[in-house]
Amino acid sequence: MDIRQITPTYFVAPQLDPADMPDIKAAGITTIICNRPDEEVPPAFQADALEAAARAAGLNFVRLPLTHQSMTPPIVAEQMEHLAACDGPVLAYCASGTRCTVVWCLGQAGEMPIDDILNTARAGGYDLANLRPTLEAIARTKSQG
Repeated sequence: MDIRQITPTYFVAPQLDPADMPDIKAAGITTIICNRPDEEVPPAFQADALEAAARAAGLNFVRLPLTHQSMTPPIVAEQMEHLAACDGPVLAYCASGTRCTVVWCLGQAGEMPIDDILNTARAGGYDLANLRPTLEAIARTKSQG
């Protein structure tokens, strides 16, 4: 299990295994966000199996499958709403953790400086410098609000 810290309360990981849930709970995580579409994995690793294991371990579980095409402003806002509503650390997972980090970056555009967003992602192990133009466009749109 490769859990990477993005912020003090937001962590990302590649595909989780149902057997990981007790260790995730022991690490202090309170909520799992599944950003991986079921179509990408066999049934033993789909959201139903992960949710059952998470709930059995005492974790909250949220489903918000993402693809790069579905990462629209409403979906980004929904991910940010889930993060804001959680009462403790959150672990989001997808295939590699990249989509979970990208959606966080998109949600921070206009809320924090772009260099800080990209440096935070890089510190977590994700070099997303290619997102700069998109983050700049989102920040401009928000400032014109």
